[in-house]
Amino acid sequence: MRSKSDYSSGGAAAAGVATSPASDLGSIDPVLLVLKVLPFSFLRPPRTRLRLPSLILPSPMTHTGPCHRRRPASRLPSRRVNGQYIIEGLSSGFMFVLGGIGIIVMDLALDRNRPKSVRVSFASFGIAAVVISYVMSTLFIRIKIPSYLY
Repeated sequence: MRSKSDYSSGGAAAAGVATSPASDLGSIDPVLLVLKVLPFSFLRPPRTRLRLPSLILPSPMTHTGPCHRRRPASRLPSRRVNGQYIIEGLSSGFMFVLGGIGIIVMDLALDRNRPKSVRVSFASFGIAAVVISYVMSTLFIRIKIPSYLY
């Protein structure tokens, strides 16, 4: 029977052999090694001059000036003065609704009869909805009132 020191030294020696870098290369199938190394030793990727296409969408709240340049507008054209207020009201109202739905979903996450995965997903969606609605609502207010909360 071996002593306690023999077990500890034998285990360390065996672990040292298993983790050596040479044994990692030897464990790879030679055909796979050739397929991985050989093609990339002489093949190079082509130099392509591809660029990402630029997609220019007409931005909202802009108008064309006298020199045909797009400029930001503080209001919509005169025939649609109330359109800006309608858009602002709908977007801020949606943010308030999103925050309310987030609170309701967080309340549903407290139900013990639901599986844990459903409760976790409800809680994460509820927290995300409340955070997004809060951040976007304060952003809307800061756009309209620049010195708000500074």
